[in-house]
Amino acid sequence: MRQFAELVQTLGTSTKTNEKLDALSEYFSTANDKDKVWVIAIFSGRRPKRAVNSTQLWTWCNELAQLPGWLFEECYHAVGDLAETIALLLPEAIPSDASYPLHYYLETLISIEKQDEAIRKAFILRSWQTMTQPERFVFNKLITGNFRIGVSQNSMVNALAKTVKLDPSVIAHRISGNWDPMATSFADLLSENTLTKDYSKPYPFYLAYAIEDDVNSLGEPVEWQAEWKWDGIRGQMIKRNGELFVWSRGEDLMTDKFPEYHALRNHLPNGVVLDGEILVAQNSSSSQRGDEVFPLPFALLQTRIGRKNVTKKQLTEAPVSFCAYDLLEYEGNDMRETFLIERRVLLEKIVKSINHPALLLSPLIPFSTWEELANLRSQSRNMGSEGIMLKRKDSIYQVGRKRGDWWKWKIDPLVIDAVMIYAQKGHGRRSSLYTDYTFAVKDGDKLVGFTKAYSGLTDKEFAQVDQFVKRNSLEKFGPVRTVKPELVFEIAFEGIAASNRHKSGVALRFPRINRWRKDKTVNEINTIDDLKKMLELYGK
Repeated sequence: MRQFAELVQTLGTSTKTNEKLDALSEYFSTANDKDKVWVIAIFSGRRPKRAVNSTQLWTWCNELAQLPGWLFEECYHAVGDLAETIALLLPEAIPSDASYPLHYYLETLISIEKQDEAIRKAFILRSWQTMTQPERFVFNKLITGNFRIGVSQNSMVNALAKTVKLDPSVIAHRISGNWDPMATSFADLLSENTLTKDYSKPYPFYLAYAIEDDVNSLGEPVEWQAEWKWDGIRGQMIKRNGELFVWSRGEDLMTDKFPEYHALRNHLPNGVVLDGEILVAQNSSSSQRGDEVFPLPFALLQTRIGRKNVTKKQLTEAPVSFCAYDLLEYEGNDMRETFLIERRVLLEKIVKSINHPALLLSPLIPFSTWEELANLRSQSRNMGSEGIMLKRKDSIYQVGRKRGDWWKWKIDPLVIDAVMIYAQKGHGRRSSLYTDYTFAVKDGDKLVGFTKAYSGLTDKEFAQVDQFVKRNSLEKFGPVRTVKPELVFEIAFEGIAASNRHKSGVALRFPRINRWRKDKTVNEINTIDDLKKMLELYGK
């Protein structure tokens, strides 16, 4: 654990990519193989289920440190992170030269998950009492499941590539899919044999960058393929060995969550992997007419996510389809090195031959000039789209986010002016600053809160707002401060939907601070009626 804690400390404090890469490479060169497997699992989102809840950790820490509850709560609000708070408050550890490996702690947590609380408590307390503070912090993070470190999976893959002498794209593929860190050795995980043992294994996704320059800089329009950018869940549909699997980009196996897809197991040919978007289609009979797709808002898809049992009503009101836009495997052969224009021909052949409402074909957008495409892009919201995807026709399917061949040209966001009414401290490096805000619009003489946002300002601006909050707090509700309604901000968002859960009656999609409107007063902010008009125009 000590070696892993040192790695986490380096990754968390360094701002240089090469330093992080060197730290990861050193770890993979020297750590034991079982710990390497667990680090790969942790950094790719495969963490064990929680064996202990936050309340139990809170209580046991108070008992060990002999602290009153109110003092722990004040410390927690000041630090902003439960794992770090506990690591700081625990009494000094018993000196110990021994440090159990990372896999010992993780596999023990898994083995005691369903045992009596007394057994779990004894293990946690015993571990705390023999760990250094950095080890405790990492241990607590692993328990709570809130383990976010400033390192990308791509960096981890590149570090592994330096250690095991495999191409990064090969490693990225082999560590994907449905594997168990407890039952998988390091050698087996990176072996070519894993591809034949696991029929469900997806390919690493190819991701696009947003266009920042003038679209004319991309060259001749004839070299590019344009499609609508759908607002759904990116996924892969796999048919191998007579079985069907659907993965999300976050590597969640979602096959059973969407019963609509089960019928495709009998229609898709073996040895096929499709890349596309999980969407709520308008209805089973009109979801696709020729090459048209009619998606419904993402909010409807959210009603289906996470449900173990889907009712007949939900299947009727929010029928899910898979909108395919690329072919990664055909007849069992990896197609990623084949040009997009050739992959597209085969994709059209497959989707049209199946002719099933659960499988749609992402339509191409015909255009001859960039100006013509820009005009079509302005109609994105009417199409239920976030904008346009541009893909070079002779592009291969790469791994991760790459510049050059795939671009997303999103439509300009919706914006509204609002005033900040509540503030709360952030997390991590922002745990000492008020950086999480709630915003309101006017409703006559009253202010109505309608959204939260915590991104979009510079560090300097966050510091200035923090000082305002500390000088102008009116009330305190736990970690939340009510503040004088004076600071006006322009809030940007991608979409708007009706919501019964919010007092304002609306919910925003991806809200963030667009800019600080120091030129406006609270009397000049937008109203609840403005939000309702946006809902009429852009909501569904």
